[in-house]
Amino acid sequence: MTLQRLQVPLCALWMSVFGSVAFAFTPSTTKRTFVTSRVSKAQLYEESTSTSSPTSKKTTDELISDFCYGTNEFWKQLVIQPVKDYVEIRPAGTAGSDPFSKLTAPPEIPGISRPVWLTILGSVPTALGWYGYYKFSVEEELFQYELQEEGRVTGCGGYGTLFPFVYGVIIGFPLKLLHIPPGDLIVDSAALWILLGQVNLYRRVNELCTEKDSGIGEEPLHTWWALLPPPLDVVVGLRQVHFLSEYWRIKRDEPYDKDIIAEELFPFISSPRFTLKEFFRTPSMWFWFTKDWKDFEFPILKD
Repeated sequence: MTLQRLQVPLCALWMSVFGSVAFAFTPSTTKRTFVTSRVSKAQLYEESTSTSSPTSKKTTDELISDFCYGTNEFWKQLVIQPVKDYVEIRPAGTAGSDPFSKLTAPPEIPGISRPVWLTILGSVPTALGWYGYYKFSVEEELFQYELQEEGRVTGCGGYGTLFPFVYGVIIGFPLKLLHIPPGDLIVDSAALWILLGQVNLYRRVNELCTEKDSGIGEEPLHTWWALLPPPLDVVVGLRQVHFLSEYWRIKRDEPYDKDIIAEELFPFISSPRFTLKEFFRTPSMWFWFTKDWKDFEFPILKD
């Protein structure tokens, strides 16, 4: 059997080993407490378990939370202290409201509203470098928000989501260039990890948008669209940016500010939830210059 045919089971094995390591950094717990000070999260993670018996059988949600928390804590150990100090979670309103302050701000709770135009402003000039910081920030904000609201988490946070991918590329890509077999496995595993994290992010954004006080009221995203090839995966990615930004804006009681990119130039970003067939047959939601186009009537595009 060739190495290429072994990659899928090897990726699964790598994830299993990684999960075991992450669990080793996970205190036995079912409930956590959020804090915006410099008190150790791990300390609070342990202190909030006084009502939980170490021998009690954990539910699936608790096991998922343990894995996600442990993963975040494990990868946090591999980040230098100055970086951890800079990106430590802050209370809402710490950063200024101007674009530069938002682009460079550490994560906050509730999360910072980063509209599509701002995300593009940071991502394009930096060749998507800033988008990595965006990814870290939104994952860490959701992680901390879940701890605050639910006492458990369903995502791996900024450290646990981004850094397995970063270290996977840093280690695996040079090995791949040198045609050393583990390089392919490491890079593929890193890509799989970040992709699964993106699917999970879409699921969590959908849950937030269906909260009673969200101001949105419906699930805007199809999570599986993250698996589609470009540029279709970009469609759902931009929609995630928009609706998460709107959720945090409403949660922070900030005034409405029209996002010209999402609401005028590319209407599909802010449109209500639609199917792939609906997207293809409705050019009016594509671009600003197709707003007056009539729908296509091809039978294959009917739902």
